[in-house]
Amino acid sequence: MAGAIASRMSFSSLKRKQPKTFTVRIVTMDAEMEFNCEVKKQILDEKIYCPPEASVLLASYAVQAKYGDYDPSVHKRGFLAQEELLPKRVINLYQMTPEMWEERITAWYAEHRGRARDEAEMEYLKIAQDLEMYGVNYFAIRNKKGTELLLGVDALGLHIYDPENRLTPKISFPWNEIRNISYSDKEFTIKPLDKKIDVFKFNSSKLRVNKLILQLCIGNHDLFMRRRKADSLEVQQMKAQAREEKARKQMERQRLAREKQMREEAERTRDELERRLLQMKEEATMANEALMRSEETADLLAEKAQITEEEAKLLAQKAAEAEQEMQRIKATAIRTEEEKRLMEQKVLEAEVLALKMAEESERRAKEADQLKQDLQEAREAERRAKQKLLEITTKPTYPPMNPIPAPLPPDISSFNLIGDSLSFDFKDTDMKRLSMEIEKEKVEYMEKSKHLQEQLNELKTEIEALKLKERETALDILHNENSDRGGTSSKHNTIKKPQAQGRRPICI
Repeated sequence: MAGAIASRMSFSSLKRKQPKTFTVRIVTMDAEMEFNCEVKKQILDEKIYCPPEASVLLASYAVQAKYGDYDPSVHKRGFLAQEELLPKRVINLYQMTPEMWEERITAWYAEHRGRARDEAEMEYLKIAQDLEMYGVNYFAIRNKKGTELLLGVDALGLHIYDPENRLTPKISFPWNEIRNISYSDKEFTIKPLDKKIDVFKFNSSKLRVNKLILQLCIGNHDLFMRRRKADSLEVQQMKAQAREEKARKQMERQRLAREKQMREEAERTRDELERRLLQMKEEATMANEALMRSEETADLLAEKAQITEEEAKLLAQKAAEAEQEMQRIKATAIRTEEEKRLMEQKVLEAEVLALKMAEESERRAKEADQLKQDLQEAREAERRAKQKLLEITTKPTYPPMNPIPAPLPPDISSFNLIGDSLSFDFKDTDMKRLSMEIEKEKVEYMEKSKHLQEQLNELKTEIEALKLKERETALDILHNENSDRGGTSSKHNTIKKPQAQGRRPICI
C-alpha cells in the first residue's frame, strides 16, 4: 500500500509538471556540438554498437566537421594519425594498418566537399540514429516466470531484449500501438491498443526504477506525439526563419564558391600567361642566338671564300709562269741529243706539273663557287632569322580573355488511476492516423537511405577479406546474423510479431 501511495504521489507531481502548450527550445551551437561529441564518445567507447563500415563513414563526417573541405596540398598522408576516429573493436577486427584505415576514411572525406560544419554534424547524427542501440535506455526486469530480461525505452516505443543480445529485441511495442502504461509498486503493465493481444507485465527490482521507466515513457511518448502534430504558429514562424537563414547561408556559400572558382580561374589564367610569356622569352632568346650563329657562319664563309679566291689567283699565276718556263726551254733546246732528251724530259715534267696545276686551279675555282653559294644560303638564313625574330617581338603577349560568367507537443494523452495503480491512455483514432503517417515516413526514409546503404555495403565487401574472425565480439556476430537474414530481426520490424500470436499469452 505504501508503494502504491508513493506511485500515485509521484504520478501527480509528474502530471503537474507537464506543460500545457508546446514550447520550442532553441538549441545553441555549443549545445549541439556537445551532444554530437557525446554521441561520438559513446560510439568510440562501444556503448553504442556500430558496424565497421558505418564507423568509417561516421569518421569521414567527423573529419569534415573538424577540418572542412579536403585539400590534398594541406591534408597530406598521416594528418589523421593522432585522431581517435574508430572504435578499438573495429581496428582489432581487421588486419589493416592505420595508414589503410586513413586511406579509406580520406576517400569518403573527399566526397563531402562543400558541406558546412553543421551539415556534416547533422549527417553524422542521421547515420548514428539508425544504429540499433542509439537512444535506447536499458533496464533489468523479470517476467511472470522470473526470467531475467532487459526493457529498452527509446523514441520508437518499448522493446524487450535478451540480456545477452541488446541489438535484436524479442518483442516490441511501438508508441502508436500502446493503449495504456501503468505500474503498481514494483509491477509494471503494458496494455496494447489491439485488445486481442494479451497484457504484458513485468517486475523491476526497485520502485524508483518503475518511476524512472514511467518518466521516460511519458517523455518519449510526448515527443512522439509532438513530432506528428501540426506545428503551432510560433513553430511555423521559427521554421520559416530557419529556412530563410538556411537559404541565406546557402546563397552565401554559393557566392563564396563562385568567388573562389573565379579566383582559381584567374590564378590559372595568370599562371598560363606567365608560362606563355616565359616560353616566348625563351623562343626570342633562342632566335637571337640562332641569328648570332648565322651571322658568325656568314662571316666565316665570306672569309673562307676570299682566301679561296686568293689561292686560285696564286695557282693561276704559277701555271702561267710554268707555261713561260716551258716555252723558254723549248726555244733554247739545242746542242746535243742528250740535252734534247733532257729537255724533252723536263718538258714532259713541266707538262705534268702544268696539268696538275690546272686541275688544282679548276678544283679551287669550283670550291670558290661552292663557298659563294654557301655564303648566299647563310645570308638567306640570316634574313629568315631576322624575320622570325621580328615576328616574335611584334606578336601580342597576352591573348584576349573571355569574361567568366558568374553562375548564379500537445497535451499528454489521458491518464487514469486504476485502484492503487498508475496509468495513462492513448486514443484509438489518433493511433490509426499516426500508424499511417509512420508507414509513409518509413517509406520515404528507406528511399533516402538506399544510396548510403550501397556505399556501406561496398566498403564492407572491400574490407571483409582482412577481417579476423577470432576477434569478433558477441555484438559483431549478432549484427552479422541480422545482416545475413536481411535485417528481419531488428527493432523496427518486430513490431507486428505479437499480433501473429492471437490471444495467446506472451511467454519469453
